[in-house]
Order: sequence, then C-alpha cells, then structure tokens
Amino acid sequence: MGSPLIHAQAPAAPAPTQANVAYGPHPKQVLDFWKTPKAGKGPVPLMFFVHGGGWMNGDKANPDFLAKCLESGISVVSINYRLIPDAIAEKVSPPVKACLDDSARALQFVRTKAAEWGLDKNRIAGCGGSAGGFNVLWLALHDDRAEPGSTDPVARESTRLTCVMAFVPQTSLDPKQMRDWIANNDYGHHAFTLPSYQDFLDKRESLMPYIKEFSPYELVSNGDPPLYLFYDSVPALGQPHKDPPHSANFGAGLVEKLKTVGVPYEFNYTGAKDVKHPDIFGFLVEQLKP
Repeated sequence: MGSPLIHAQAPAAPAPTQANVAYGPHPKQVLDFWKTPKAGKGPVPLMFFVHGGGWMNGDKANPDFLAKCLESGISVVSINYRLIPDAIAEKVSPPVKACLDDSARALQFVRTKAAEWGLDKNRIAGCGGSAGGFNVLWLALHDDRAEPGSTDPVARESTRLTCVMAFVPQTSLDPKQMRDWIANNDYGHHAFTLPSYQDFLDKRESLMPYIKEFSPYELVSNGDPPLYLFYDSVPALGQPHKDPPHSANFGAGLVEKLKTVGVPYEFNYTGAKDVKHPDIFGFLVEQLKP
C-alpha cells in the first residue's frame, strides 16, 4: 500500500478581536472587528467590508484580504446587515433601503469607536463584492449623511469613504439603463419587491426618486473618492452577458460617468491593459497611506 495522502490545510482565518458587536437593535445589525497586530503608536487605517449575496443572503465571515490587511497594518471591520427578507418583514419600503441604511449606520458606528479601537477615521476604505460592492460604492458616492446637530453621536459621524475596491458590483438600479447596458439583464426588481422585470420597467417613472437616491451611477459628483472596479469578464456595452448581475458592462457604464465628472478610478477586467494596480491590494495600500 502507498502512504496515505496528506492534505495541506489552509491556515485558519484569524479570530476577530471583537465579534458580533451590535450597531443597531436588529440581530443582523452586528459587525466583527480585527485589530492589526502591526498597530503602532498612532491610529491605523481600516478596511470596511460589506458582503455580497444579492441583498438576499451572505455573511460577514471571511472578508476579502483579511490576512493581507492585518499583515499590512490595516485593521478590518466586516458587517452583517438587514437583507431584503428582513426589510420586508419590517415593512421597510423599498426594502433595499434597509441594506443601504445599515451599511451607512455601521460605518458611522465604527467611527465612534475610532479612539477605542485605534482607528484613523479619515482613512477608511470600502470593500465588497456584487451587492456588497454596490453598497460601498453607494457610500463613497453619496453625499455625506452625517447630521452634525443630532443628539445621536453615531448620526453625527461621516458616511464617506477614502476609497473603494469593488468586485463585480452592480452600479445602477435603473431598469432601463441596466437593459441598455446589458441586453439580457433580469436583476434588480427584487430590491423593490416587484414580481418581474417587466413590472420594474413599467413602474420606472414612479420609482425614479428612489433610483436617483440609490444608484451609484446617479450619485457621481466631483470630489468623490478614488474607485477600483474589478470584473472577471470583458465589457461590451449593450450586449447580453452570461452572468448579467456581474457583467463588466456595469463597470463600463459607470466609468463613462466617472470620466465625464473627473472622479479617479481604475477599471480592471479580463484583458484590461495599462491598469495601474494589477495587484488589486496595492491600490488599497496606496490609498490608505498617511
């Protein structure tokens, strides 16, 4: 008999410094915090991670780049947030509002912990994939939701980010725009509890106030922070895609607006040339330098 196979095991992810820290009353409004062991005397930067899952599922466990961040002197927060089924149960309308509001509230809560956790609240990078990438793009591009005069110390904190790394994110919730970009798109009507994409198109005009409030594309303005968009496909605006919700056309459509306004960005996709940071993590390290 030959010797038994020995399977190499990947190192276990480090346990959070603090786990399931509540930033709100709902069971999903919790986050994990990892403090970098490389923390020096001064405050350190933070990666703020939002998981994907189409706003329907997912969990804060195993955020991307966790080990690399901790080794590089960057602390990490990864959040759970109310998903669309939770929002429907709570009668939040439209339900996607709960997913976005929770991301903002969690970020504001983290800033109230800056002194205790040794964080530089002016060096926070957003990171997420798919719907999580949508959420961090929304935070980065939305006007600051801080309420300086609020009696709530959390609400007084900023919701802005230093930069964003987003992986295969959706960048719009406009049904017509999404179909113009991706001919076979059938994603997004669930954000408004609509039964079909045709209902989404039919109700577009009445939904425009929400679309303008929630779509990253609609929120782009001069002075927004640098964005890194990564897709594992080739952009071809107007063409169908094998995986519409994760099509690089979402990136190409947003990039057209970023160019017009002058927001700094890197657009990395299959076959992309002249990307400044082909090593994606290098972008985050550069942006979070003191």
